[in-house]
Amino acid sequence: MEINGIKAILIGGASGFARATAERIAAGGGSVAILDREQSAGAEVAAELGGTWHPTDVLDFEGIEVVIGEAVEALGGLDVAVNTAGGGKGGRTLSRSGPFSLDDFRATIDLNLVGTFNTNRLCAAHMANNEPNDDDERGVLINTASIAAFEGQIGQVAYTAAKAGIAGMTLTMARDLGMLGIRVNTIAPSLFATGLTAGVSDEQAVNLTKDAAFPKRLGRPDEYARLAIAMIENPMLNGDTVRLDAGTRFMPK
Repeated sequence: MEINGIKAILIGGASGFARATAERIAAGGGSVAILDREQSAGAEVAAELGGTWHPTDVLDFEGIEVVIGEAVEALGGLDVAVNTAGGGKGGRTLSRSGPFSLDDFRATIDLNLVGTFNTNRLCAAHMANNEPNDDDERGVLINTASIAAFEGQIGQVAYTAAKAGIAGMTLTMARDLGMLGIRVNTIAPSLFATGLTAGVSDEQAVNLTKDAAFPKRLGRPDEYARLAIAMIENPMLNGDTVRLDAGTRFMPK
């Protein structure tokens, strides 16, 4: 799928991975709709990129359906959706204070896994109405897991379960949507300079990335964006979860 002329929704688009991807899409001649929380910098990012701004919360499972519809209407269609929303509380399955909170576990699953599936199913419904391109494609869905999905560290039980769920549903969803010409891929990053890690010192970064093969540094959001663009452009990339991790394999802690 050519970047020039595509219509893309970026969920979590006010910062980090999705913002970097939105910047590359806009620079390549595509149109972007930025979806993020009300208190984010979404309005400023959308204005900078000539896109549209749609405040939302991925945990508002019904409300986001309306917002996605508004974004698609503003774009005049939908070819690509990139979902980077995520997070959650850490904690061991059993600690000195007792068992891990079931409410916190459910909240982490809702934010990462249920939220991702919900936006995928809604975006796919809009993509299904597209006329196929020369490769018989109608759309591309890109989700965000983590290498914690494969080597979750101590205290990451909820986050690991959620991100493993995203990786696990990627191929099945691609098979579900293959007859419609909609591709599905997932990026599983290691530690990147986004969110809580954006402001760490050089000394802290060295410690955090000691298990990487090369380069031994935090990833940059644009490196995620470059992979996302490749997934959009290459029709043979489908049903895959691609690690973006500099050869990192997390130790237990």
